[in-house]
Amino acid sequence: MKKAVAGVLLGLLMAGAGAIVGAQGPDQAHWPQWRGPFYNGMARGDAPTVWSETSNIKWKADIPGRGHSTPVIWGDRIFLTTAIPTGKPASAPPAAAGTPEPVNQQGGGQQRRGRDSGPQAEHKFEVLCLDRKTGKLLWQRTAKVAVPHEGYHRAYGSFASNSPVTDGKYVYASFGSRGVYCYDFNGKLIWEKDLGVQMRMRLGFGEGSGPTLVGNRLVLIFDHEADSFIVSLDKRTGKELWRVPRDERSSWSTPLAVQHAGRKQVVVTGTTRVRSYNPENGKVLWESAGLGANAIPVPVDQNGVVYVMSGFRDPRLMAIKLGKEGDLSESDSILWSHTRGLAYTTSPVLHDNRLYVVTDNGLVSVFNATTGEPHYAQVRLPKAYNLKASPVGANGKLYLATEDGDVVVIKLGEKFEVIATNNLEDQVFIATPVIAGGELFLRGQNHLFCISQKSSRIVKDRSHKRLQ
Repeated sequence: MKKAVAGVLLGLLMAGAGAIVGAQGPDQAHWPQWRGPFYNGMARGDAPTVWSETSNIKWKADIPGRGHSTPVIWGDRIFLTTAIPTGKPASAPPAAAGTPEPVNQQGGGQQRRGRDSGPQAEHKFEVLCLDRKTGKLLWQRTAKVAVPHEGYHRAYGSFASNSPVTDGKYVYASFGSRGVYCYDFNGKLIWEKDLGVQMRMRLGFGEGSGPTLVGNRLVLIFDHEADSFIVSLDKRTGKELWRVPRDERSSWSTPLAVQHAGRKQVVVTGTTRVRSYNPENGKVLWESAGLGANAIPVPVDQNGVVYVMSGFRDPRLMAIKLGKEGDLSESDSILWSHTRGLAYTTSPVLHDNRLYVVTDNGLVSVFNATTGEPHYAQVRLPKAYNLKASPVGANGKLYLATEDGDVVVIKLGEKFEVIATNNLEDQVFIATPVIAGGELFLRGQNHLFCISQKSSRIVKDRSHKRLQ
């Protein structure tokens, strides 16, 4: 799944598609995991409010292949992943035996239309590094060349949807069934790890869960239609430290690393149960009732309370107080819950004791994080939008990137107010926006944009050819 004055020591740094605990506080120039430096979707500093095709675009960089992973940023370096067809056909791609066929269920018709028929060609699974100031490609590395055993959701999926994470020295990229890879900032491969799994994702929707950093450990979940598990790797060597089975089916969430009462733990949502693991050994510390099918949004936390959500079948939002062990399902540790107006794929933003939830069809709700009472509920955006990118915020503003190429900017607070609506033509935003160094970064289907308030023209980078 993503900022403090440089050099300030934070006890907790959380992430989605990556979370960090026990690291130095992030500078405003960092967005080290897909939900930002504090795993709440928020950035310190500011970001542009208005832009267009001809104003406030600092650069526009071509991105090869297809990928919906959110870029991560450390200083002047941007890292992202993609999958590029080699042009070599696959007459008989390896299949995951027993992959379930589509079933009729809530939303089943839409899912059946979106289901991909499967891979048709060999792909290169790649990690890219760009210069944040110019958009120039610094290096491009092929982690693996393979014929995927399954496809992905043709509208919203990709073979590179798992967002990477960085600790400021190395970048860690997971391609799920295709392995986990660690590169230094110069593009040198430090280690790679094949976890020996070919995931069988529900309805062939593809994979998407990213890695989480907890000290010197990398934690990943592999929830699918076969033998699901959570695993921890040594971030320095890739050595497997522990692996624990999970009684779960397909999910696309990313673990949340938290620290409470002097103890680190990793919170993971799921269909069957919400669980917290000891990152040292994989032991379950506590668990509660699950969230229904297709758990996707990543948790957030503040002041010893974790907020978990799902929005598909049996939608649920729960506030869970940390501190106890065992089964918390029917205990007073469940502070409050909601079942309406919840997000299916987008993750929430938590800021100033307010929890912001944006549904896939553009309904916005804001809850008091302490009481669960809504400040406002299910307010529709100015037009009928579809969203898959998660919201991000900075300096009193919340940014909502849509599939229409619009980014709606609304005011953070207890009252709904649209500040601006910005459009980039012919863009579809599935990846979550990133805010760093006072700039906004938007990944479209084929381009990465840097939006900067000081820019008045487009500088398009055309140098994205193969570098060694």
